[in-house]
Amino acid sequence: MKIAMMARNANLYSHKRLVEAAEARGHQIDVINTLQCYMNIASRRPEVYYNGHKLPHYDAVIPRIGASVTFYGLAVLRQFEMMGVFPLNESVAIGRSRDKLRSMQLLARDGVGLPVTTFAHDPKQTEEVLRLAGGSPLVIKLLEGTQGIGVVLADTDRSAKSVIEAFRGAGVNILVQEFIKEAGGTDIRALVVGGKVIAAMQRKGAEGEFRSNLHRGGSAQAIKISPEERATALRAAKAMGLNVCGVDMLRANHGPVVMEVNSSPGLEGVEKATGIDIAGQIIDFLASHARPGKTKTKGKG
Repeated sequence: MKIAMMARNANLYSHKRLVEAAEARGHQIDVINTLQCYMNIASRRPEVYYNGHKLPHYDAVIPRIGASVTFYGLAVLRQFEMMGVFPLNESVAIGRSRDKLRSMQLLARDGVGLPVTTFAHDPKQTEEVLRLAGGSPLVIKLLEGTQGIGVVLADTDRSAKSVIEAFRGAGVNILVQEFIKEAGGTDIRALVVGGKVIAAMQRKGAEGEFRSNLHRGGSAQAIKISPEERATALRAAKAMGLNVCGVDMLRANHGPVVMEVNSSPGLEGVEKATGIDIAGQIIDFLASHARPGKTKTKGKG
């Protein structure tokens, strides 16, 4: 099987592991810098060019699209899809997961547990938004944030109002969510591949840090999740339409709540915490499912 991996940095742990796993199974895999691709959008003859050459036919494409290049990355991925290349995750599904507001709406529609989440445009609605979210402490998130960047914990209604007004003044969109105090600065990352949870880890934030992201100094350990948490992770992945994803959950008093569904989950933390060959299972999924032009959404949003 010939595989293309869209990735700007071939030296990241996750990308090197995927290459190792593919080559160990006898597949050919090329790492392609997403931003160096360009496209010929011609009727019935879509093409992708890279470094001055038309790319050959691939059986599958692994999109590892950074949050900062989502727009262009999805355009390139759609071009591959138009050429009949099987995507590990489809462009439509990735687009859903990258839009925090839309992903929350889709999860809510499908009955997935969520923290109370509010959204408004008019700064005059700030006090009503705070009331709907249950009052302080509250978590305020930029819609475009990633890896814990653009996430603020407001301890009082007054500080929450100040943060919201500051963000509004800067012209950025935000979500306001209830703070799940009982989670104690920990969350669960469940790795879903092909409709199965294949690994799970518990992440704990650094001392004095409410965010548990490993990029922010958090630690991780393997964990056995409950049947309810497993079902929640699978429903979240299905709601997004993602074949492979990391589902981040908190343990609330009323059950698991989903914070985010990540379409390009990092493999280093969970592989080292669990000892599971996640890269290998991703490649095995591709090998067993890749068929020309086979997509679930057919481009539907």
